Amino acid sequence: MGSTSLPSNPWIETPLVESSALSKAAGCRIFLKLENLQPSGSFKSRGIGALLLHSLIHHNDPHTVHFYCSSGGNAGLACVTAARTLKRPATVVVPLTTKPLMIAKLKNAGAYEVIQIGENWKEADTYLQERLLKNDEGGVYVPPFDHPEIWEGHSTLVSEMARQLQDQGEMGVDAMVCSVGGGGLLCGVLLGLERQYHPWIRNCKVLALETEGCESLNKALLQGELITLPKITTIANSLGATRVAQKAFDLAQKHNVVSAVLSDAEAAMGCWRFADDERIMVEAACGVNVAVCYDGRLKKLLPGLTPESKVVIVVCGGSNVTLETLIAYREEYGWIEKSTTSDIEVPSTLSAPNGVMHKE
Repeated sequence: MGSTSLPSNPWIETPLVESSALSKAAGCRIFLKLENLQPSGSFKSRGIGALLLHSLIHHNDPHTVHFYCSSGGNAGLACVTAARTLKRPATVVVPLTTKPLMIAKLKNAGAYEVIQIGENWKEADTYLQERLLKNDEGGVYVPPFDHPEIWEGHSTLVSEMARQLQDQGEMGVDAMVCSVGGGGLLCGVLLGLERQYHPWIRNCKVLALETEGCESLNKALLQGELITLPKITTIANSLGATRVAQKAFDLAQKHNVVSAVLSDAEAAMGCWRFADDERIMVEAACGVNVAVCYDGRLKKLLPGLTPESKVVIVVCGGSNVTLETLIAYREEYGWIEKSTTSDIEVPSTLSAPNGVMHKE
């Protein structure tokens, strides 16, 4: 298939911006890599898009290709969005528990078909592979995170970030923060850093965050081997992989990786405070990244940061969030802000459930 017949990439370059509010809250310079602006609404446009593009380029008859994905979350949405850009159909099979909001988003994004079947992801995926893929010679399976081409796609985030920092007159970065579900994003970040020429980027710390109830990487690192969680019990369901990818486990044992686990309450707090501080709505799987900026969490996890240290937060995005979601989070988890530092220069300190605005 000639390269001229395909768009160059089914993802976009996203902005890298310094956040005054989060920098003030964290006590160091915070830069936001706004992956929430990708066509699908999350970073997965990079990895899934790269896999789809690679599949078409190397297929004997790309015009017959039909993509199949069993993720009703951000991976499925990224698959449909990228497939539409590449002018190929994509079918998504999801379990019966998938929320109507995500079904609507998949259809709106241009899914060829959205099939609801099975009580869980495993049953939906089995149906996809045994009933659909086996009967479609042009069928291509799209996994959510565990594939080398997906990691390659995510690695473009790092080279892009490095160039943007240089364009802004910044030399290097001290740390990057990203959340971990199956580990696809972490793989991409670490592989991308390995390839950087300048050591002040290549050797930066990577803070890999999970929430309680889906910490498959953290528990694997503690035990020294891959483990499978019995179930997922977190509101950050986009991080809900019971077993992290082998590649992510291997790479996470590097000296520059710090694995940490936050609570659902902290992830939820990150969502509503980020909305107040930056007017950006993200789901809990991304809110956990932002949460470390508040109330001294970041410096506890990464001692040695100074006011001049530069930290890049991967705002991974996610489509499973609404205004009602954030309101519900504040109602259920507002108690966490009893420990909020009273810094009136951080807007969300004033608007917090227990903040100054609510005490007047």
